[in-house]
Amino acid sequence: MTAAVRRAGAFALLCTLALAVPVGGPWVGAAIAATVILGAFAVTDGPLFDLLAYPGDYEDGRLYGLITFVLAAVTLGLISITTSMSVVIFVATVLLIGYGNVAEQLTRRRTDHTIVPVAVFCLVSTGGSVAGQAVTYALTAESGVQETIGSSAPTMVFLGASGALLASLLRDIFLARDDPIVMLSVGLLGWLLAELEPALSLTVGEIALALAITAALGYASYALKTASIAGMLTGVLLGLLTIVLGGYGWFVVLISFFAIGGLSSKFRYEEKAEMGVAEANDGARGSGNVLGNAAVAIIAVLGYAASSASLVPGDPEPTLFLFAFAGSVATAMSDTLSSEIGSVFETPRLITTLEPVEPGTDGGVTWQGEVAGIAGAVVVAGISYLLFPEVTVVGAVIIVTAGIVGMTVDSLLGATLEGTVLGNQGVNFLATLSGAIICALLVVSFAVFG
Repeated sequence: MTAAVRRAGAFALLCTLALAVPVGGPWVGAAIAATVILGAFAVTDGPLFDLLAYPGDYEDGRLYGLITFVLAAVTLGLISITTSMSVVIFVATVLLIGYGNVAEQLTRRRTDHTIVPVAVFCLVSTGGSVAGQAVTYALTAESGVQETIGSSAPTMVFLGASGALLASLLRDIFLARDDPIVMLSVGLLGWLLAELEPALSLTVGEIALALAITAALGYASYALKTASIAGMLTGVLLGLLTIVLGGYGWFVVLISFFAIGGLSSKFRYEEKAEMGVAEANDGARGSGNVLGNAAVAIIAVLGYAASSASLVPGDPEPTLFLFAFAGSVATAMSDTLSSEIGSVFETPRLITTLEPVEPGTDGGVTWQGEVAGIAGAVVVAGISYLLFPEVTVVGAVIIVTAGIVGMTVDSLLGATLEGTVLGNQGVNFLATLSGAIICALLVVSFAVFG
């Protein structure tokens, strides 16, 4: 057994001690954490040090990895007892990280396939989270334990799967010893999603189906090399959130962008590579690219769920978030098609001065790209019109308009701020945000859903 596996197993056992909190209360948990931290400072060498040490811990002879891990758990525990975060989220998060990690390390010893350990981590950490939630309910419920667990099962599975996907994504981006950051991030996501529980109406089977669909499509994007592992995990997580909190119609709109946008990156790829304007990694999009284009859409989904659960101040019309979602996706689609297709035609011109520029210049546009961008916005508007009764003909025109405006904002930001003040992902985010805002404002102005 390798050092990494032994260390992961030891950390998993320590994570199990989180169950002491629902049994004995926060003071018992604090005492355990203090004991572990003091022990970590006291142990500077020997077999126990070798068991718990990360490679970087040997330089200073201190178990800094363990110390920061426990401090992250303590921070999450403090949040759970001083805010509305449930102790259920705390326990579920700690077990998710601990047991998912040991399963991943064991899998890495048996296979060289990069995707298999990721899948095993997601499956086992989801199970660890669900088990942690169920045990915590059993330990804290005053009566009707089976009824409590039964009624909470859909939420338990949703929180576990969402947390597992986020943890796997962050672990792919960060180093192994960055699990404290992963733990805090997963805990905060679980807290947010738990607050949206009134908006959840799916059964366990329906959530499992949603997860299977998004995982299958995510793997297809990875197999087709339109997404990296991080990009795939980001897409699966965003897809799951969209289905559960919005619905399959929202998901179809979002996946249309991922599918068409991903395939457009392959359009005349060799030619774009020779010109120096092709996406890196053979066109496989990473998590930054996915989030830059889809973060605003997911915020709109969360806003829709929160407004449906009457959690948003002012009680805004939920349909407003639907149009903001469609406007942001229309912008992302327009911008992606404009860039990927337009970059191989003629000499682009800078949008601010219309002077000819070299291919790949930020803010450079071609008329072919503009046409492709408009077509992308029309596709999103057409899908929205077919799937949502709230989207009338006028609403579809508004979505197209928002997409075109957002695409133009992207080009203007590219010509003025990209490379100095903003990076590419920041430009994408602001452009999709502008598309969402324009769409929402136009809908309010025309009172389409009123």
